[in-house]
Amino acid sequence: MIYKYSMVVMLLLFSCNTSKEVKQNTNSEIKADYLKKVVNYLASDELKGRDTGSEGIKKAADFIIEEFKAIGVSPYFDGLGVNSYLNPFEVKNKNGNTLNGYNVVGYLEGTDKTLKNEFIILGAHYDHIGEIAAVNGDVIANGANDNAVGSSAVLAMAKYFAETKSNKRSILFVLFSAEEKGLLGSKHLSAQLKNKNLNLYAMINFEMIGVPMKNRSYKAYISGYELSNMADHINSVTKVETIGLLPKAKAFNLFKRSDNYPFYEDFKVPAQTISTFDFENYDYYHHVDDEPELMDYNFMASLLNELKPAIVHFVNTATKELKMYE
Repeated sequence: MIYKYSMVVMLLLFSCNTSKEVKQNTNSEIKADYLKKVVNYLASDELKGRDTGSEGIKKAADFIIEEFKAIGVSPYFDGLGVNSYLNPFEVKNKNGNTLNGYNVVGYLEGTDKTLKNEFIILGAHYDHIGEIAAVNGDVIANGANDNAVGSSAVLAMAKYFAETKSNKRSILFVLFSAEEKGLLGSKHLSAQLKNKNLNLYAMINFEMIGVPMKNRSYKAYISGYELSNMADHINSVTKVETIGLLPKAKAFNLFKRSDNYPFYEDFKVPAQTISTFDFENYDYYHHVDDEPELMDYNFMASLLNELKPAIVHFVNTATKELKMYE
């Protein structure tokens, strides 16, 4: 039987486990202009759809690395010199040729001497499907909503935590490649971290958050809503219905179809995806018209600023409140 925390109990937990310092740090705003800057580059024609193994996705990885450096996020892996942000793996394409894939992994060590040994991953895939059949002469599937917007969310969260130093637990900020080829990047990294015995508390993934839903009481949904208490905890902190249940997410088994799933499989911890794509609000999934100008950057900033206190809460509580029900 699924146990649902009451709002009163959750608010009491929040007030007990979050310090005044952390509450003050949540005032720093994520800006729509920053999200737009990231999406405009990642989804530009110059990158030609960011297919894994392409020159375009190499440029995207370089851009992400420069953003991590500029905002003060360290590389997680050692021994790779200037490319130590990269987590390389190999991919076989449909012709049997080997392609090089790269996850990009940033790291902020936790500020608490004990809790820093526990990790939260904030992730999104930055690859897309490259060039496809022409529509009105356009062959580039730019992938603005899928998933330059999720990538911008991870970078914006990295920027916030790097500025505020408000994370007692350590955080990995991960941009995955080869999601479109079967979650290959996240499978690779998850297995590697499992072999390192990483103490993973939770993984939160951002996918297709560029367009708001219509006629719903909640701002976003979470895959596997009924499988954990994550949605309840987010809403108890935000004090509004930030996260809701989208029936189609369960019907289409979205919990297993994004980069959260390998981390659930390997670690059996809460690992879920936040999205606003509801199968009705956006017509350009895997389409050449998935362009940056169609994204609602003010909505994205509003959503992320609403989620931010909950994420701050998760990285700072004395105990692990998030639990899977099964």
